[in-house]
Amino acid sequence: MTKLLINEAPIMIIPSLAVKMGLNEAIVLQQIHYWIQSSSHVIEGRKWIFNTYKDWQKQMPFWSESTIKRIIRSLEEQGFLISANWNKLKLDKTKWYTIDYQQLEAMKEGPALTETANPTTQGQADPFATSGQSSVQTDLSEMSDWTTEEFGLTQTIPEITSETTTEKKPIVDIVDYLNAKTDANYKSGTKKTNQLIQTRLREGFTVEDFKKVIDLKTAEWLHDPHMSTYLRPETLFGNKFESYLNQKPQANPLFEKRRGQTSNKQTLNEEDFDLDDEA
Repeated sequence: MTKLLINEAPIMIIPSLAVKMGLNEAIVLQQIHYWIQSSSHVIEGRKWIFNTYKDWQKQMPFWSESTIKRIIRSLEEQGFLISANWNKLKLDKTKWYTIDYQQLEAMKEGPALTETANPTTQGQADPFATSGQSSVQTDLSEMSDWTTEEFGLTQTIPEITSETTTEKKPIVDIVDYLNAKTDANYKSGTKKTNQLIQTRLREGFTVEDFKKVIDLKTAEWLHDPHMSTYLRPETLFGNKFESYLNQKPQANPLFEKRRGQTSNKQTLNEEDFDLDDEA
């Protein structure tokens, strides 16, 4: 039998959690949850851990540092992960992390993390070793006896300072930003809008990515009577979201014409837009 299947400590994937928040986010959150349980750093009533992106990548070598950074940002923006800087030296930018277990509990039909095995075992590298912390050694038999209270799932969440307060819920933030830019009145509670935004977030895109797309397409389409009708969630946040995100800023043809400049009009086809709902 191949040693690749039996010789390495596994990383746990919780299927129901992956379905709810996305596979990548579920893997990283479970990994962070494991180390939090062994942490001795209690600040403002919460257990915290700290680690660099480089050291996270050593634990999860199948991802690049940039991918891990994007996954962590996604977890922060969805409200599941809280980050702060508790370093004594201001020049030290290593991030500290804790999990908002209350936010996890709020997820309908969400899995209880206490019922799952841990993603790493004693054989896996200590994520704190390069940061000067002692190695974490946890007895697996002892872990099986942990209760819900020990995992902090029923404890009251303490007041969070301005340093650790996460951004407001991403869907509301994104839709409010779109409305402000386009003078529209889209509702953040609309099922289709929620589905589109959540799909993009699960793919690893961030709130700032949404705002960039809104800025780019507003600058390009807002003052065009025909194109302005496409400044809507169905178009902006659909399957072409990544293409919009990576496009270069374009001058509005109407402004070019007013300045007496000549410009070649771009031929726009139906396939350039997400006119149909996603499956």
